[in-house]
Amino acid sequence: MMTGFRLNLSPLKEPLGFVKVVEWLTAIFAFGSVGGFSGTNIITLLCGDGKNETLSANFHYPFRLSQIPLVPSNTSICNHSVAATYLVGDSASASEFFVGTGVVCFLYSMAALLVYLGYMHVYKDSDFGPIFDFLLTAILVFLWLVCSSAWAKGLQNVKDATNSNGINNTLALCKGNNVTCSVTEFANLRSLNFSVVFGFLNMFVWAGNAWFVYKETRWHSQKFSQPGPGHQQVPAPI
Repeated sequence: MMTGFRLNLSPLKEPLGFVKVVEWLTAIFAFGSVGGFSGTNIITLLCGDGKNETLSANFHYPFRLSQIPLVPSNTSICNHSVAATYLVGDSASASEFFVGTGVVCFLYSMAALLVYLGYMHVYKDSDFGPIFDFLLTAILVFLWLVCSSAWAKGLQNVKDATNSNGINNTLALCKGNNVTCSVTEFANLRSLNFSVVFGFLNMFVWAGNAWFVYKETRWHSQKFSQPGPGHQQVPAPI
């Protein structure tokens, strides 16, 4: 059996190869929209004496909010001494799990495309290739479901911690003291919202691809090649 590289672009015209290209692209959109994010919310404080002051809540990937200072050091705000204060929450595990899954799928899609386009003759001549491909695809479907759900909850936690209610609950100065705190400028979270959509989209794309990969396995071929009850196998002509 020849095992050398043989470039063949025909798999790209079939669902098996075409969907892999789609998976490669959607994985990039998923982890890329989270991994490079950085945003700032501007908090306006209306002091009792008519004076206004502002604070900045700068948050970014991986969203360890508890390490991000809202008030970096002992500071006088609205004529009150305010101790160093940090945002509340930590969505690092959810965001890193999501990005990690996306990177793994990105790399696996490229590796699978290399096999499909250069070693399809080896892939189809062995049981190991299609079965390994199917099992790993099924695992990745599950990972996309889990990481997308976790990141959707993690993103909501980020929003809750950086909105007006979250800031009021975090900054003691905003509780009484005749000081009103509110977020007047919000970071653009569109890319993060899209990341959740792309996460679940990846789950559906990989689930659909699992069927086409399953058709390449011997489990599928045996299912349709075995004779049914009451039927005799006809010997092949000599």
